[in-house]
Amino acid sequence: MAESREDERIIAEGVDEEAIEENRRLFGGWRFIAIAVAAGLYAAFHMAALTGLSISSMTGVDLPFLPTFPMETWNFRIVHVAGALMLGFLIYAPNAFPEDAGGETRILGLLALALAVPALLALGTAIWFALQINGGAQWTGIDETIRFNETWFFGAPLWIATGGAIALSWRHRRVREGFAAPDFVLAICAVAVATYLITIYGTLMRNSTGTPFAPIGISMAAVAGSALILELTRRVAGLALVVISAIFLVYVFAGQYLPGFLNSPPIEWTRFFSQVYTDAGILGPTTAVSSTYIILFIIFAAFLQASKVGDYFVNFAFALAGKARGGPAKVAIFASGLMGMINGTSAGNVVATGSLTIPLMKKVGYKKKTAGAIEAAASTGGQIVPPIMGAGAFIMAEITGIPYTEIAIAAIIPAILYFVSVYFMVDFEAAKLGMEGMHEDEIPSARALAKKCFLFLPIVILIVALFMGYSVIRAGVYATLAAVVVSWLTRHRMGPRAVGKAFELAGIMSIQIIAVCACAGIIVGVISLTGVGARFSSLLLGLADASQLLALFFAMCISILLGMGMPTTAAYAVAASVVAPGLVQLGIPALTAHFFVFYFAVLSAITPPVALASYAAAGISGANAMETSTASFKIGIAAFIVPFMFFYNSAILMDGTWFEIARAGLTAVVGVFLLSAGVQGWFFGARAGWIVRGLAVLAALSLIEGGLMSDLLGVALAVAAVGASRMLSGPSGAGARAAG
Repeated sequence: MAESREDERIIAEGVDEEAIEENRRLFGGWRFIAIAVAAGLYAAFHMAALTGLSISSMTGVDLPFLPTFPMETWNFRIVHVAGALMLGFLIYAPNAFPEDAGGETRILGLLALALAVPALLALGTAIWFALQINGGAQWTGIDETIRFNETWFFGAPLWIATGGAIALSWRHRRVREGFAAPDFVLAICAVAVATYLITIYGTLMRNSTGTPFAPIGISMAAVAGSALILELTRRVAGLALVVISAIFLVYVFAGQYLPGFLNSPPIEWTRFFSQVYTDAGILGPTTAVSSTYIILFIIFAAFLQASKVGDYFVNFAFALAGKARGGPAKVAIFASGLMGMINGTSAGNVVATGSLTIPLMKKVGYKKKTAGAIEAAASTGGQIVPPIMGAGAFIMAEITGIPYTEIAIAAIIPAILYFVSVYFMVDFEAAKLGMEGMHEDEIPSARALAKKCFLFLPIVILIVALFMGYSVIRAGVYATLAAVVVSWLTRHRMGPRAVGKAFELAGIMSIQIIAVCACAGIIVGVISLTGVGARFSSLLLGLADASQLLALFFAMCISILLGMGMPTTAAYAVAASVVAPGLVQLGIPALTAHFFVFYFAVLSAITPPVALASYAAAGISGANAMETSTASFKIGIAAFIVPFMFFYNSAILMDGTWFEIARAGLTAVVGVFLLSAGVQGWFFGARAGWIVRGLAVLAALSLIEGGLMSDLLGVALAVAAVGASRMLSGPSGAGARAAG
């Protein structure tokens, strides 16, 4: 009986429930079945492709119309993007839903159905081209007949259908449980773009991109494809990334008129767009990662979610930290760190865990803005926790060529420093407010949860497999299979239906990140094809001649600015293309430069004025969004200093002897403690006046710098801070009150 009572004493339930966005359609009946099957097959297709399987090899039956794996790289990425576009347009609406069928704009729906004619013409023409090429037809961009056919039977109808359907979709309104006609047209256009590009890139034409020999259809397909990507990104991730992408696209053609380092040579639209939908842009590093590592770990996360591991993580965090002062806030740190590592988006993690932790933080005495800020800071930190790092580690490995395991190891101390700093900030805030922890009968039983520690097994297997030298894909597959096996030891056993549901969930979860990565690919394409990245590097070099610290500060500002309003993955991908090359040219090692950029791209989620994680938390807490973002910035303030430590002390990134690494880690932790004490005004169990706070901050900065002399200076300043605290406080505390 005692065991059952302990098992019943749980707090977190529903953490693994699927979050439903405001503009997401909720289907029923045959529509639900169709979308569920499509989403499940989309995710399963990636699993099969990544594991090198084929349906024919599994069944022993030769089915030539089905894909064989592994697929050719470009074709795989094109299908990857097209599938997300199709699902995304059918699932996510472009505007608000009407309350009932009376609010539908049926005339616009009929107009949109008319646009299906040019969309189907473009798709049919692309298939006709494929049959011709398969029959031996010679294809060249300078053949007038081919150019005419591509322009008027493929490109023009595709543009009319794409542009018209996007415009109509903004005004068309359809009830939440129904498909919208403009979205069907956009899905057809996505298939037409993919069919044409796979057909043409399957010939020698991929080598002609950017030259007069490139078929005009490539440029026209790329224009339509870019418009589709931008529209879907607007629906699933908001306007921030779309606006930034649009600015970069305008720069391609306006750069020739700009002064100084922004000036770029004139580029014809056909030349640019014939290259942007290649591995120099949309099909480049961002899509390479989203089509392999990211989709794989989304599937892994979906299987964990289906086996209710998220509930266990949060309950485990409550058992571990619930009784400490300000307990729910510390629970948020642990739980959000665990969930955010896998989640891949700060704002999404806030919604998943914050709906539970934020109300509890308010209940124990935290202000609304502080409760939201703590959750935002903790969820953002999850993006830098190895081994997954919210998929950022995989993009970094793809861009730099540095082995993934080296990146994951280098991230250990920075992640510790981030969460230690947030923990100290939260603890000192709780101390100042005189908070207590939760009562033992209010938190889950540690003994009961310990018996279920096998639920950590999938993550343990993932980490062990990675560091045993297995590929990331194989380690991810093993971890996913482990999640299924582990579920059989709980009441949430995963049978065929649950596995199918997990694949369906993964397919839907992947849409946002795939759209964002493809959209970031447009920006990467602009940077690489215009050379603006190289000119920005020259600007950084010029600043470095005056001061390297000034150059780093400028790089920090640009990384945060580029990341504002963007999901972590896209923020890092863009900043890595613009800022990191300049840092490398300053002589900074590639790993250090990219970690510097990655950190600030992540921190843009809690940096005012546009802080996605803070805004999501404010929506739950009921606080003012700007006040919440300012508070989260304060809580995460130490994290804004940590990247500069990479530059001054590479031992923080595990580069050095064990003694150097241990000394750097230890002094950095002490420095973070002193910085938190100085910012919060709480020093060794008492409120600190401005003299003590100033000494603590100076000591922190000295210890964080990492050199031997600076460490000795930091220790001396810390001793002085302790002495000043004792002397000013006195027996009555009058001195402290006067100093404060």
